[in-house]
Amino acid sequence: MIKPAALLRRCLQAVPPILIGAMAVFGFAPFHFWPLVLVSLVLLFGLIDIAPSPRRAALIAWLWGLGYFAGTIHWIFISLHTFGGMPAPLAVLAVGGLAAFLGLYPALIAYAARRVAGNSRAILLLLALPALWLLGEWLRGWLFTGFPWAAVGYSQIPGGPLAGFAPLLGIYGVSGLLAGLAGLVTWLMGRRLDRLDLAAVLAAVVLCTVGYGLRHVVWTAPEGKPLKVALLQGAIPQNRKWGIDDLIYNLRTYYKLVYEAKADLLVLPETAFPIFLHDVPEDYLDSLLALARQQQADLITGVPRLDAESQRYYNGAVLLTDPRRPANYKAHLVPFGEYVPLRPLVQWVYDNILNMPLADFSPGAEVQKPLRVRDQRIAANICYEDLFGEELLPNARQATLLLNLSNLAWFDGSVALAQHGQISQARALETGRPMLRATNSGTTAVIDAHGNYLARLPEREVGILYATVQGRSGETPYLRFGNVPALLAALLMLIGARAWHRRQRRT
Repeated sequence: MIKPAALLRRCLQAVPPILIGAMAVFGFAPFHFWPLVLVSLVLLFGLIDIAPSPRRAALIAWLWGLGYFAGTIHWIFISLHTFGGMPAPLAVLAVGGLAAFLGLYPALIAYAARRVAGNSRAILLLLALPALWLLGEWLRGWLFTGFPWAAVGYSQIPGGPLAGFAPLLGIYGVSGLLAGLAGLVTWLMGRRLDRLDLAAVLAAVVLCTVGYGLRHVVWTAPEGKPLKVALLQGAIPQNRKWGIDDLIYNLRTYYKLVYEAKADLLVLPETAFPIFLHDVPEDYLDSLLALARQQQADLITGVPRLDAESQRYYNGAVLLTDPRRPANYKAHLVPFGEYVPLRPLVQWVYDNILNMPLADFSPGAEVQKPLRVRDQRIAANICYEDLFGEELLPNARQATLLLNLSNLAWFDGSVALAQHGQISQARALETGRPMLRATNSGTTAVIDAHGNYLARLPEREVGILYATVQGRSGETPYLRFGNVPALLAALLMLIGARAWHRRQRRT
């Protein structure tokens, strides 16, 4: 008769790690089946546990990461091939290469966890893997400028049992807790229940219960009068952005939407004008501002801009109806998309293979003044920098509303649009601030301070999204302390793991 532990081992070994990783994509938006991410982690941790050596564990985790990241970021192919002009085989190779590189992070986590835990299954699953998973995702969020997309904690936003911890520990803290829950489940698999196991089950139940309870905590308070907003979605295909006829089409589309919109604040998305602000025809701009003045509305648009003093180009959100033209400039630029790192090595690719307009911006300041509209102070961020939660905190502390301007037409028809909306939901939940999302093709939405959608437009449809938004002030613990508490907790867990391991070796 096969023992339960041996049967479990055979089952785990029968499933390819790359498939286990790939299935986790259904745990994120737009599917929102978050238990699949937990199952994926449980199976991965089980394979790491039974691997014959730390190196073998690292290989298994790398294969898992290859499947996981290929599944969650496959849509980069669309921007490289369909709109960037890269030949399909090279685009597939580029996406596969990025997934293979990102897979090194779980591989490093697995190797380090096995080294820290030695032969102790409890140390590995209950301390080492959860702590190192948190640290690994944090490291991925800033090393080599960072690529924090698809942190496992996002699967909990907004309705997962651990989402309530986001205002306390941020998304990396939620990732660590999810890894801890996966470690608990893995540790219990194949064991005969005793008092210690029952205590572990109770701990998992308490963790999820507390998470649900924290979702009902109100961390911030209303400030100022509610603001009526209109978010304009032009749904302009990416291949209709850069030609002369396309420019006329862009300007007409958004002029028509401004003419139809009625609100205190009108918001146009990133690159609503696909030219620099000083190149926008003056009579067009005057007509647009006249429409806004007729209804006593303010107008914010995403537009590239040349700064007259520094002679540098910025991607920004500009308050056009203020004569001073205040702006929030994008601080965290997309490497190879908005600036070219290692230019001497890759310039030939840009000149001969890719078609990437506006790929030479300068970053804005780390701390910028919010845009003032009526009673509200708006901290705007542009597209990709919405991923970097801790970098947004200095501006969010000054603001009552957050605003994201994006053009995700580069990835139209893919899950990227919904995934980015989920990321914005996490930023709202972490900071206790409502988030406005004005995008060219989706997801255009209004998100409340609890991370829930109040309203949103269908993807790739021309439309105006109306909502009344209440600004909020005050600080969540995460807004005040950032990632420090989560990182300290992970370090303490690692110190505890090493101390436990040394004690086991002595006895």
